[in-house]
Amino acid sequence: MTDWESRYQAGDMPWEKGSAAPPLLELLEKRGVEMWGGGPVLVPGCGLGHDVRALAELGLEVTGVDIARTAVEEAEDFSVVGREGYEVGDFLDPAWCSEHRFSAIWEHTCFCAIDPSRRADYAASAASCLEDGGVLAGVFFLTPFDPGEEEDGPPFAATKEEIDACFSPWFERVDAWKPTAAHPGREGREWIAVFQKRAKA
Repeated sequence: MTDWESRYQAGDMPWEKGSAAPPLLELLEKRGVEMWGGGPVLVPGCGLGHDVRALAELGLEVTGVDIARTAVEEAEDFSVVGREGYEVGDFLDPAWCSEHRFSAIWEHTCFCAIDPSRRADYAASAASCLEDGGVLAGVFFLTPFDPGEEEDGPPFAATKEEIDACFSPWFERVDAWKPTAAHPGREGREWIAVFQKRAKA
């Protein structure tokens, strides 16, 4: 199990690119602000909060959560751009999810960072804290190796079929495409998918 706090303290962060994920900016341009609902929006595994601030700049209320306290503290050092906030917490903990409710989730680096055996827990957590009809949108790494990362993960690769199967008990996929925008070295290796939580029967 990765000690994320130690990696942030040591500055061992190959995933930290210094800016919001280009696929998120592409998604925002394509789908606009309406898809995120009335808020708040959750960014799990938010790191230093670049994606949180990109969403907050749209006027959305956004919460970034990360298991690493140092990541949250560094995120809070950035200038406030809107209605964003950060929490230290474990998105995979049912107790944490039971105390929160969101209209949408943006997934960037959390799904690929956790052990693949916990991906079903991720989907269950997302379903637990999302409103019925809420959206989970994300950029998923299909072949995620970045220079500086261990080739055996994290991050861990995933297939489109695995991602669909993981979320299908609670969600319907309503859109997907390969982003044209990417951080250098990630071109053609990512997949944007938009899921909507089914209303309870």
